[in-house]
Amino acid sequence: MTHAVKEQASGRIVTDAPQHRPVRVFLSYDPAEDPGAVRFAFPSGQTWTFPRDLLESGLRSPARAGDIGIWPCGRVQAILEFHTTDGVAVVQFDSKTLIRFLRHTYAVAGVPTA
Repeated sequence: MTHAVKEQASGRIVTDAPQHRPVRVFLSYDPAEDPGAVRFAFPSGQTWTFPRDLLESGLRSPARAGDIGIWPCGRVQAILEFHTTDGVAVVQFDSKTLIRFLRHTYAVAGVPTA
């Protein structure tokens, strides 16, 4: 029996404006559907599905796969960059939120974590 992980995360849309706009992002993982992928869904209806190991790698050092780039930003934040034909969305998250989500995905998949 597998269990899906569904969590909400607060991000900040990064623009050249003086203030960053907050955004609620829905993070999900369903090992029955695709054990190697995570999903980030935005209020606009845009959903991004990408490799779970890309998220993990990007929290330690810059990583890119296709239209998604992830890299650490200082010691406590991470940047996710999503490319579309309409432009680029850059969203900043607290790293601990993404690390906690990853740990939950590994727990339901039965993968030991350090």
